[in-house]
Amino acid sequence: MYRSQDSQLSFYDFLPPYHGELAADNRWVRLAAAIDWKSFEQQYSALFARGGKIAIPARVALGSLIVREVYGATDRQTVELIRESPYLQYFIGLKTFGDALPFSYRSMERFRTRIPKKLVQQAVRKMRELEWEK
Repeated sequence: MYRSQDSQLSFYDFLPPYHGELAADNRWVRLAAAIDWKSFEQQYSALFARGGKIAIPARVALGSLIVREVYGATDRQTVELIRESPYLQYFIGLKTFGDALPFSYRSMERFRTRIPKKLVQQAVRKMRELEWEK
């Protein structure tokens, strides 16, 4: 038997599943803990030692490439996925969840030129391992 719903659920009636806290067993939270962000930050900062325009943080750059690779998304889709998800915003190192675009989709091309694909693929493999462990 099927019971029809009275009306479309209102946006204001929808309760988010995280209630202000992220689940510690979420795959993005677990992968964030497994990556040596500090070591990567040191390597990445060496690329910008000459000065110039302030670069987007290393964790944002690497994290967004990992998200792109995991989902097989385009640059625009990746930025939108990150904008919509508190877990992905946490993963790339943002301090709070926000609805604004964290960076331009055009930045993704610069990230790819500066970060070796091998490094991104290692992180994706690590995520797959973590998924099997759960």
